[in-house]
Amino acid sequence: MKERVFVDTNIFIYAAIDDVVNADKRIRSIRLIKLPGEAIVVSTQVINEFYVILLRNGFSDQDIQERALEIIEDTQVMSISVDTIKLAWDIRDRYKYSYWDCLIVASALESGCSTLYTEDMHDGHIIDDRLKIMNPFNKL
Repeated sequence: MKERVFVDTNIFIYAAIDDVVNADKRIRSIRLIKLPGEAIVVSTQVINEFYVILLRNGFSDQDIQERALEIIEDTQVMSISVDTIKLAWDIRDRYKYSYWDCLIVASALESGCSTLYTEDMHDGHIIDDRLKIMNPFNKL
């Protein structure tokens, strides 16, 4: 059975934007989202953030929609529910991450993921003894 991993928005952004400054991050991001041994999970929040960030970077709606559809087809997309929101409140109270990051953590926990790939939180932090936060760019 494939390990379930949650991939945060920033990984998809680096994979989508061809930026010389972040070339190493782009290569790592592309490799990460194509790993054959992992079942990648995202939330509707990730799709929405991806859309908005690419709009800010000059991508057309059509191009963004095509890229977002690729993410939707290649991952399991989890919808954010009222229970997800309440869990995010609890996580924020206990771990003091930003609200948006807590919503990502809550989505990952609800999805049964063992790893959350992101550069936005503390690398190596383990949430509720079952979700490890990993920064894939930590050793660039």
